[in-house]
Amino acid sequence: MRKTTRRAWLMAGALIAALSPLGPRPASAQEKVLRIGMTAADIPRTLGQPDQGFEGNRFTGIPMFDALVNWDLSSADRPSVIIPGLATEWAVDEADKTRWRFKLRPNVRFHDGSPFNAAAVVWNVQKVLDQGAPHYDASQVGVTASRMPTLRSARAISENELELVTSEPDSFLPINLTNLFIVSPTHWAAKLAAVPAAVTDPRQRAAQAWGAFAGDPSGTGPFRGTRLVPRERFEMVANRDYWDPARRPKIDRVVLLPIPEANTRTAALLGNQVDWIEAPAPDAVQQITSRGFRLYQNAQPHVWPWQFSFAEGSPWLDRRVRQAANLCVDRSELKTLLSGLMEIPQGTVAPGHPWWGNPSFRIRYDLAEAQRLMREAGFGPQRRLSVKVLTSASGSGQMQPLTMNEFLQEALRACYFDVQLEVGEWNAVFNNWREGARSPNARGANATNVSFAAMDPFFAMVRFVSTAAQPPVSNNWGYFSNPEFDAIITAARTTFDGPGRDAALAKLHARIVEEAPFLWVAHDVGPRALSARVKGVVQPRSWFIDIATMSMD
Repeated sequence: MRKTTRRAWLMAGALIAALSPLGPRPASAQEKVLRIGMTAADIPRTLGQPDQGFEGNRFTGIPMFDALVNWDLSSADRPSVIIPGLATEWAVDEADKTRWRFKLRPNVRFHDGSPFNAAAVVWNVQKVLDQGAPHYDASQVGVTASRMPTLRSARAISENELELVTSEPDSFLPINLTNLFIVSPTHWAAKLAAVPAAVTDPRQRAAQAWGAFAGDPSGTGPFRGTRLVPRERFEMVANRDYWDPARRPKIDRVVLLPIPEANTRTAALLGNQVDWIEAPAPDAVQQITSRGFRLYQNAQPHVWPWQFSFAEGSPWLDRRVRQAANLCVDRSELKTLLSGLMEIPQGTVAPGHPWWGNPSFRIRYDLAEAQRLMREAGFGPQRRLSVKVLTSASGSGQMQPLTMNEFLQEALRACYFDVQLEVGEWNAVFNNWREGARSPNARGANATNVSFAAMDPFFAMVRFVSTAAQPPVSNNWGYFSNPEFDAIITAARTTFDGPGRDAALAKLHARIVEEAPFLWVAHDVGPRALSARVKGVVQPRSWFIDIATMSMD
């Protein structure tokens, strides 16, 4: 086992010095404080719509806020499904399937004490969709609108009833709404009122109000934000009045710490400076477990890929080349390198899943077939193919990106690929995911390495292959376009019975695997190492996890 580097320990020591003490001494020595070392290089945004990928949703979204529809994170044995959140029930209008009715949960209050109601939901929809609204915030649009692309408007019918309107019939809408966190309009208005009168431009006033809100957020969730130090720490305390008794926190305080380097995170855990780390260094797993820490992992609907460009001049335009790349990687060898902390994919979803569809192209390791396809496409030892991949050194769901990409770089040499890695800061890479391959921010890359959750059909498939999802609308980074795929997507969106929708999605998945717009490398297992003091940990089959139900000795 390769030992943690001296440099990592020095970095951990510097981190520990910078973070100690953990803020003011607790009023009671018995305060239960959970310290989490994230993979992100900065605190995910705290103003309602987090950035830093889904790590932001996991750590500053779900703990502090609710959506109309939440994810069920209570089981390690079955896939997460959507459940009522701030909405208790919903239904599409049978006469006009662009209109939905939502009944809202009564007697819920925001952290500032103001009431949650239909008007608050309308306000939250406007913050990302209505450019004329005084509280519109362009900085929240990219991480929200692209995840619910058909939502167009909201209207309060009564105090606890709401109408949402989509641009077209869309059976995915309830799942998409898990990405719209609801914040307090009253609390934001108080922040706006405190903006100096000398600031007269409405957009500048709104931006300052949102900035103040981020330092003192107000949602309806089980935790309430109390202290933000950008790039250093964020603290939340328990909301003892949370509306769901089953999720009223037993932990008093949560401290989030950005520690993007895996060895540094591991050193911080082993030094008892944090209680929880995401994505521990794979070569330290034995040391972590031997020291009494607990390693949690579970197969997740989460894909670690390269996503190919289909823009003019891309080296990936030939399907034979794309399929060859998928056949050239020995993923079992990569799994060994990662100490078993991955699953081997055969597509975006696994065989047996309702969306599997039995594709005719089988993802596997077959070096001879990969080389044959490359020769057929005109490449070989004397005519190699140069490709450039945009990746990051860390980030939400990125697992061990440098180690994994260097493995791919070497593996693909055997199939006549010369791979150049372009390493950028995680948030910049993530933002370019929506800007597209043609953007200067892609740095000339013809593939991008951004992992993605596959829990719902839009996230798993539609946003990558729909012509309508090309930049800047959503994450069709490579500008893939195929009328057959668009027709299948329309059929899936407009089918409101479960089995019929699954059948259309299975057809879509099969065609995606056959056309290979990705190099499917791994399914994440969400490895995290925690102190044995942390109890009640449920590692769900989800990209998310629920801190609210945990406790500490």
